[in-house]
Amino acid sequence: MPQSLTQLHVHLVFSTRERQPFLTESIRPRVHAFMATVLRNMGSSYVVVGGVADHVHLLFELPKDRIPIEVVAVVKRETSKFVKTLEAGLDTFQWQRGYGMFAVSQSNRVKVEAYVRNQEEHHRQRTFQEEYREMLKRMGVAYDEQYVWD
Repeated sequence: MPQSLTQLHVHLVFSTRERQPFLTESIRPRVHAFMATVLRNMGSSYVVVGGVADHVHLLFELPKDRIPIEVVAVVKRETSKFVKTLEAGLDTFQWQRGYGMFAVSQSNRVKVEAYVRNQEEHHRQRTFQEEYREMLKRMGVAYDEQYVWD
């Protein structure tokens, strides 16, 4: 086969270090837009970003020439540097060490996109920890509670 074709949509979730509410309403749109730009610059043609003060959700097409851990590392590194420039007091900003990344089928993509876009509404009723535990359970991912949070 002379041509390499892929269509891998992934849902990436990660939190601020210790779930500190650094991503205030005043900076959140800029941070989300910057994340989308980083992913597009890496070759993703489809990107949706959402989140609240203490975590983000990204739904994107995994570029065919990138491995997942590389994408996560670049997004975290570049956005961390960017966040620190936005306002006074953000010089201690960090992302958590870990992340969750889940495959999204084409038939489920629209539903996951709505979920990512509506994070503020969603989190009026649930914490990040409750949401993340449910995602892990729904996806069948085994985890040790002791090592999930940092």
